[in-house]
Amino acid sequence: MTDIALVVVLLFVVALLAVASRRVGIPYPILMVVAGLGLGLIPILPRLELEPDLVFLFFLPPILFSAAFFTSIREFRRNIRPISLLAIGLVLATIGAVALVVHGVEPELGWAAAFALGAIVSPTDAIAATAIAQRLGMPRRLVTIIEGESLVNDATALVAYRLAVVAVVSGAFALDRAILSFFYVALAGIAVGVVVGFAVSYVIGRLHDPPVEVTISLLAPFAAYLPAELIGASGVLATVTAGLIVGWRAPRTLGSDTRVLGSAVWQMVIFLLNGVAFILIGLQLPSIVERLAGPVEQEVLGITAAVIVTVIAVRLIWVFPATYLPRLLMPGLAKRDPSPPVRAIVVLGWTGMRGVLSLGAALALPRATNASAPFPGRDLILFVTFAVIVATLVGQGLTLPWVIRHSGIGDDGSVNHEELHARQAANDAALDRLVALTTEVPGHLELIDNLRGRYDHQTEHLVHDHEEGQVEPTQEAIDHEKIRRAVIDAQRIAVIDLRDRGVIGDEALRRVERDLDLEELRMEA
Repeated sequence: MTDIALVVVLLFVVALLAVASRRVGIPYPILMVVAGLGLGLIPILPRLELEPDLVFLFFLPPILFSAAFFTSIREFRRNIRPISLLAIGLVLATIGAVALVVHGVEPELGWAAAFALGAIVSPTDAIAATAIAQRLGMPRRLVTIIEGESLVNDATALVAYRLAVVAVVSGAFALDRAILSFFYVALAGIAVGVVVGFAVSYVIGRLHDPPVEVTISLLAPFAAYLPAELIGASGVLATVTAGLIVGWRAPRTLGSDTRVLGSAVWQMVIFLLNGVAFILIGLQLPSIVERLAGPVEQEVLGITAAVIVTVIAVRLIWVFPATYLPRLLMPGLAKRDPSPPVRAIVVLGWTGMRGVLSLGAALALPRATNASAPFPGRDLILFVTFAVIVATLVGQGLTLPWVIRHSGIGDDGSVNHEELHARQAANDAALDRLVALTTEVPGHLELIDNLRGRYDHQTEHLVHDHEEGQVEPTQEAIDHEKIRRAVIDAQRIAVIDLRDRGVIGDEALRRVERDLDLEELRMEA
């Protein structure tokens, strides 16, 4: 089977599994990994090995950029403490714990290789947990923390991974250089992301060609990732930073037609990338087992089980002091931000699914050191990494819905409340603009009166209740484009102002913005 034919088959399988996922109620990342495992056992299919460059240069940048684009900077900043404790503190704690366990069970592996394994299995997947969390209606803040953690922890893990691999390959490790390298990689990556983010926003904001603008947005992740990697900085942080900036500025820089087109294109691209990536994870099993050059020995299974238990246990243990200790040490924090219930912390602790980044990092391990000796335990590290991915993604992923249901937590309705608040502000702005238009265009008073009546009617029915506050999109044909566009612009400015002042979040903004975009496009039809 040729590579092209195989890609076509995988895309077809992704589409079928997506339909099956909705039918059986299993999140698609889990179903696709299981399907990949099954496909990998079919003898007629070729043995596949996921190339590290394919992960780091093709899959990772667009997935991270898209996730960052839709992340609210306001919510990210508000939750920077728990996100940092998870994305930096928990990652480092997991690396250390895994290294201690592995070195204790298999001392011949060496400390540097043990730390490399810890760095590989420490970051959570950027898609799996949030795909499940959003589908099950978790509280918005909990989803924000999970999303923010998965965006940043990749960078922490990859920096530690680099340092550990260098120590193995060179046979030397300098703590002072490691610390300086960590700060350089992080700060330089953020700087590159800031430059690229503002540059992309500037260019897109001055174009009026939706296909070209969407194309530039698709290239933006690589424009951030590749330069950062070339200068030895964190491509992950560069991509995430650029995505946050472009996403924050999108309501002002993108036109309605570009937003609608871009949303459809990006949804399809990210869905296909995720689907293929998770299937490829499952397809790796035969190649990884073959690397062990024989049956999986009991010793290997013991090490694997120890690492899986360590990864899961460290997270479950870490989330409790990370949540409650800062509030005990800082009484002011406890007043501003009361402690969440224990059941919410348990759910957070159970969302530690691993994914394609871990497998890509394991496959990227060099085969030999500078002394021409084989990289210690490379095949073992590959097998353990694969087992951790499957155990957390399938095991925790399938049980997470049960954990959430029995925890009693659910959607807090905050986004719906913010959406209704934004719609009210948009209606008020429309009415104010219509008053001004009576003097600017007095020849169209009949249309203005009709529009005013419509917005008065909407205002009467906008109440802070999700079921009663839904406003059906208008189907009325507007003949006077200048008046209608002025009203829509006033509404959009009012909603963006609410977002900028921190009254509403980005998700509520985008819900209202989409209705305004569609209404504006109907005018042009």
